[in-house]
Amino acid sequence: VIEFRWADDRYELLAQLAAELVRLKVDVIVTHGTPGTRAAKQATSTIPIVMATAGDAVLAGLVANVARPDGNVTGSTFYSPELAAKRLEVLKDAFPRIKRVAVLHNPDNLAMGPVLKAMQQTANALKLELQQIGVRTPDELEGTFSAMAAKRAEAVVAIEDAMLNGNIQKIVDLAAKHRLPSIGLPELAEAGGLLAYGVDLVQMFRRAAFFVDKILRGAKLSDLPVERATTFELTLNLKTAKALGIKIPQSILVRADKVIE
Repeated sequence: VIEFRWADDRYELLAQLAAELVRLKVDVIVTHGTPGTRAAKQATSTIPIVMATAGDAVLAGLVANVARPDGNVTGSTFYSPELAAKRLEVLKDAFPRIKRVAVLHNPDNLAMGPVLKAMQQTANALKLELQQIGVRTPDELEGTFSAMAAKRAEAVVAIEDAMLNGNIQKIVDLAAKHRLPSIGLPELAEAGGLLAYGVDLVQMFRRAAFFVDKILRGAKLSDLPVERATTFELTLNLKTAKALGIKIPQSILVRADKVIE
């Protein structure tokens, strides 16, 4: 039996939803993202928690040690600060003359701090002006892209966040409307964004079932190391490049693991 709870893009509901699951005395809680995992961890110290995804579990304080979890949390994580910074490098390689890049992030997601810090360091090294633009709800996206245009942003990076991930199509459509090259998680390029560099979140969710199976069969969490994503793929949407009138450098075409035509 699976009990589903969904915060409907409102992070302030996560604590209440996690408490509901604890009261139901579920055997395992599966979470998506840093905010959901943190809410579950605050709600219980005894029920096993499996992170289907988390940006950087150690940096976010979700686990102290990936090799031998000493609390009630295990699952999968990826290094979101380094991943987001790498996207800036990809943009710079694709558009050597670019100067201003907007970063779409959710200020309510506490995982954003280290990510934005890493991106700013990379932006400084690449001599890029980083425009940090926060958006908390889908309703704010339209105005957010208008703000990017007003600041003369030349491209936009979307950071992994449950709310933003759930509104990828709207983000892609607005980027196209404002003729902004975009880069983010793989689903962004598949939805019509220009570029993507990231991990396979669907595979990470499939892997969560492995942890749940082990736990329900009696395994101790300390014997289930947190797994770190090791495969990162670069995706290019040539159809979008043509629509934007952009010529992609051969270096990017050669590096791309997947090309959407």
